[in-house]
Amino acid sequence: MSTRELPTYCRICEPLCGLIATVEDGRLVRLRADKDHPLSRGNACPKGIAFTEIQNDPDRVLYPLRRTASGEFERVSWDTALDEIGERLRALIGEHGIDSLGWYFGNPSTFSYSHTLWMVGFQLAAGLKHVYSAGSQDINNRFVASELLYGSATSVPVPDLDRTDFLLMLGANPLVSHGSAMSVPRVRDKLTAITKRGGRVVVVDPRKTETAKLFEHVGIRPDGDAWLLAALLQVIFEEGLQDEQALRRQARGVRELRSAVGRFTPESTAGITGLDPDLVRALARELARADSAAVYGRTGTCLGRHATLVAFLVDALALVTGNLDEPGGSVFGKELVAVSELSARLGFAGYGRNHSRVGGFPDVLGTFPAAIMAKEITTPGPGRLRALFTSAGNPVSSVPNGRELASALPELDLFVSIDLYINDTNRIADYILPATTFLERDDIPLPFTALSPTPYTQYTERVVEPYGEAREEWRIIDAIATRIGVQPFAVGPARPLGRALSSLRRRVPGLASARPTPPLLADLALRTGPYGDRFGLRRDGLSLRMLRRHPHGVVLADSIATGVLRNIVRHKGGRVRLDPDEIIIELRTLTDRPADPTYPLRVIGLRELKSHNSWMHNVEPLMRGAREHAARINPKDAAVAGISDGDRCRVTSPHGSIEVTARLTEDLTTGTIAIPHGWGHTGGWRRANAAGGANVNDLMSTDLADVERLAGMANLNGVPVRLDPVS
Repeated sequence: MSTRELPTYCRICEPLCGLIATVEDGRLVRLRADKDHPLSRGNACPKGIAFTEIQNDPDRVLYPLRRTASGEFERVSWDTALDEIGERLRALIGEHGIDSLGWYFGNPSTFSYSHTLWMVGFQLAAGLKHVYSAGSQDINNRFVASELLYGSATSVPVPDLDRTDFLLMLGANPLVSHGSAMSVPRVRDKLTAITKRGGRVVVVDPRKTETAKLFEHVGIRPDGDAWLLAALLQVIFEEGLQDEQALRRQARGVRELRSAVGRFTPESTAGITGLDPDLVRALARELARADSAAVYGRTGTCLGRHATLVAFLVDALALVTGNLDEPGGSVFGKELVAVSELSARLGFAGYGRNHSRVGGFPDVLGTFPAAIMAKEITTPGPGRLRALFTSAGNPVSSVPNGRELASALPELDLFVSIDLYINDTNRIADYILPATTFLERDDIPLPFTALSPTPYTQYTERVVEPYGEAREEWRIIDAIATRIGVQPFAVGPARPLGRALSSLRRRVPGLASARPTPPLLADLALRTGPYGDRFGLRRDGLSLRMLRRHPHGVVLADSIATGVLRNIVRHKGGRVRLDPDEIIIELRTLTDRPADPTYPLRVIGLRELKSHNSWMHNVEPLMRGAREHAARINPKDAAVAGISDGDRCRVTSPHGSIEVTARLTEDLTTGTIAIPHGWGHTGGWRRANAAGGANVNDLMSTDLADVERLAGMANLNGVPVRLDPVS
């Protein structure tokens, strides 16, 4: 028996914890935490360790599948599947144009540099308009806020956890999520270190989360974040607590922002936030007077009705208190590859360059709101979505009102899915093409170094060969592109990038005749990036060759450098804009939902330690123990509805209804119900309905008026509901 132990890293969430893979005779038998990883140092969560079960899951799709006339799937060869797909695509494009073709990519694609690279290359070269992603259910508002503030959508500040004295955290539960929009292994240790050195961690959330229980909790009402942040700014301006020097040096539009938040006194906002005005004033004073402070908002703040405004105000609060781009504040990492600069120069990753056919929503990094996909399929007219590809995604489960999308998908002329599993979305696909797991491909976390307070990177080779006939997504995308005459990076907005890469390859011995592949492009990008070796001119600079010599990864700096804001802001004059029209107008018109006694409660999402979206419930080690799908309800609200702990209950919104088990807890503010997302899907094709539960997104709306206007975010938090017992 041949046994090998290989270092790699987890690609489920942002900490990217180091793993050691034990491989016997070409098959993965075990994953464990990597003690030699310089940041995670022997720590990994249950999801990462349990990925062995995903890798070896008998429900994985390992061969190309074609749907038959009876609705079943049959195995076909890769050549058959790709040739048939290519033939049907050419006919569709010939009749309806390239605008009839669309793509949806899910969260895991962010953790595969090759998938993302080839997807973007194909999108730009083919001129795809219908592109959607999980970002509109997650983080696109953060990118839009950065575009408005800095003129650079991909410049996202992160909290400087190692140096801060005061961390204000909204809508985040990093003890369970392990950190999001920041790459911080061992985040619990980082947070507790703040309080051990005499600092404070304040968690603003409608639920007393696992993180809030460990620190200070401020129990806000659902979707009240915009009002709280505006009130904090109002107090700071009113009491003269703003950092005038920072404002003069870094910002423009201060007067307009101050005027716009002037009406949001703690007293006037108390009915919406549920917070005592004295508490809000004290929080504003303590934040402004702290030696250093960081403000951080995450998923809970991204899914309300004013998601972009909230993300904007998070950074505005950091700047006004003198904590933006300062040690211990909200700081900017250095990208491995100069994505922001390339995007600005070449114009292919911005905001509002195109607008959706349905609803006229601005694109965010080239994608439109996934909530409108169904309407793009069913609405007649030029540019109607007729052929759809999905990769690493299950939008029927993840978008609001998935029933609408499930009903629309059969109207497509062609539907192709690239995935590990048969899921609720691709059950009606014409073809399912088997993708590799993250252990079956090479990888480097190109986007995540800029999100790490300790700049770090790691390159991993594949640790096992692909099982069955699974292929890397980039190879599948490349093969499909070839069959319709498209060469990624060859035409369109990416052409200058392609020319630059070709020129660079000609200058480097041995690269001129090499076929473009993700590792080749990644190596060229690393070598010419901020940390690069400049093809041997910079000692110890980055290249794939250098990273292969350090399989556990490389720490690039002790901490993020500060004083770099002037290099990040791309607005004229190099100053952060605090007065974009979109934000000032929203502040001046901001009003709460009208009260509806029919739906007196509000529902929020909930992340669980042993769950990840809609694709890890089928894994047996994660299913063991208390794996029920339950709504967390405050006992007072349950008593009004006549519900006891453990009862089945019905949660109803104006848009849908689900049944779940009730779990009573004082952790919820009154008027709030928390229901975990990612449930309600059917299991793999051999295990029907393995996950059980209900899909909380069935309570949500895809009405155009309910899709957040600036970033196209789905409204998944703070939705009005009522609670009834199930007899």
